[in-house]
Amino acid sequence: MPLVSVLIPAFNHERFVRRCLDSVLEDPWPAKELVIIDDGSTDGTGERIAAWVAEHEGAVPVRFLRRPNKGVAATLNELAALARGEFLRLGASDDYFLPGGLEAQVRYLQAYPRKQAVVGDSIVVDPHERVLHESGMCGLHRADKRLYRTDAGIRRAVIGQWAVGGAVVLLRRDALQRLGGWTEGLRIDDWDFFLRLAAHDALGFIDVRVCAYRMHEANLSKTRHIATRVSNLAESRHVALRHLVLFEGTDRTRLEAQAHYIGAKIAFLRHRPLALAWHMAAYLALAALARIGVASPPTFARHA
Repeated sequence: MPLVSVLIPAFNHERFVRRCLDSVLEDPWPAKELVIIDDGSTDGTGERIAAWVAEHEGAVPVRFLRRPNKGVAATLNELAALARGEFLRLGASDDYFLPGGLEAQVRYLQAYPRKQAVVGDSIVVDPHERVLHESGMCGLHRADKRLYRTDAGIRRAVIGQWAVGGAVVLLRRDALQRLGGWTEGLRIDDWDFFLRLAAHDALGFIDVRVCAYRMHEANLSKTRHIATRVSNLAESRHVALRHLVLFEGTDRTRLEAQAHYIGAKIAFLRHRPLALAWHMAAYLALAALARIGVASPPTFARHA
């Protein structure tokens, strides 16, 4: 059986990190290792991890590092460099894995050698592990799973209806060499990474719940701070514009439309009605072109 390296970037999740680590042991896949970095936590996360490692010594190979904060993308790159496995399972210190997920994802990548990564579904739980949604994709994000059955549908979903949340990704180690790893300095690093995968038709999907995605007040994606939301949106728009060159035809048109849609959100939060009207008009025009299968004129890209 191929070795799977479970990568856990941990930051300020002292309430949840033991459950995350326990779930690695609960998964029956036998060939696995655990690689953890405490990314400069200011609470007791590092101490909880150290105690767990000491308690479970010998149960699973573990590499654990503590260092000052560098951010998620830099931590993921460092974790991948430390890993020895043929496959890399991405984790999150506030989520936890569901038994059987590793095997289902490994078997998928073994069956489809041209795919570099595979995502699954999740359940959604609250801080006390009460189930909020049986499917994160359908219940939380209201996605149409049928999109994920084809490469074209996955490209469309990643661009405009991305509904994957939590620790649901398994990668081939080689994928990082082909893609260049995670872009350090980004806060919205996952969309950047998945756009690159989807552009090369390298991303697959299995309709299996492979993790529990935990909803709590500290979720980075749920910030209510307006300046932070604007900053995150601006970064997402920059990612969209930078990756236009990876796509062709209607996929490129959809990504241009998404850049304008994000621009409209920024304009709304900044109370700029003229910019809001311009971006929404461009978004609607581009979305209409994409629906009928027409590529956008180059002038739209220059003004996105």
